Amino acid sequence: MRKSPSINHKFYPLFVLIGLLLIWHLITTIGLVPGFMLPSPLDVLRAFANSFPELMGHAGVSLTEAFTGLALSIMLAFVIALIMDCFEGIYKAFHPLIVISQTIPTVAIAPLLVLWLGYNMTPKITLVVLTCFFPMTIALLGGFKTSDADAVNLMRAMGARKWQIYRYIKLPNALPGFFSGLRISVSYAIVGAVIAEWLGGNSGLGVYMTRVRKSYAFDKMFAVIFLIALLSLLLIKVVDLLERKSMPWIYRLREEEKLE
Repeated sequence: MRKSPSINHKFYPLFVLIGLLLIWHLITTIGLVPGFMLPSPLDVLRAFANSFPELMGHAGVSLTEAFTGLALSIMLAFVIALIMDCFEGIYKAFHPLIVISQTIPTVAIAPLLVLWLGYNMTPKITLVVLTCFFPMTIALLGGFKTSDADAVNLMRAMGARKWQIYRYIKLPNALPGFFSGLRISVSYAIVGAVIAEWLGGNSGLGVYMTRVRKSYAFDKMFAVIFLIALLSLLLIKVVDLLERKSMPWIYRLREEEKLE
């Protein structure tokens, strides 16, 4: 019996999003919520189009801060994970401190960084690093620690050097967790940069949001929010593509399992 074609599950979130936008438009159209408090989706789209050049200029600053901080946090995550995996004493001493560092609210650190480092990009990049390195560090460390002990012992018995053990055993085992942490970090990167810009700066999406909030231009405020969400989704998609390129064997196994 021939199966009827079904809707791809990837479209389900799109249908939900369209439904929410329709409900939002209906609420603003019938006047259930005043327009100055909740602009309609069309007003937000119009504000985005009218402010597009200005938004792109501020977005360039925020993305520069986010990418720089993300690159530094990736390097920091690898260095910390390697050191903590190689030296058990350092792991026991610093792992709880790294976990505790993530309990400090970002909005509490940002004003101090601006006070100490000034109003340039340095405090924004520093906040992005502090926000982003943790998920990747923990994921890498977990991958290193859970590597196949028998495979590691076999490599040692064959005279392999430590870097070869990481290259052929530990790093491939840690890559899936690393990319999961990277997905979290790329979304944190833009949010961290914007939060830092709220509290001091001359340009960036956070500075723009502060200005339009003070002028009660909530249609422009929503336009910035949607732009930040869109940029985060695009970065997550880029991470997915990098993961596919870096670990093709995993996707081949998944395809084979689907065929079975």
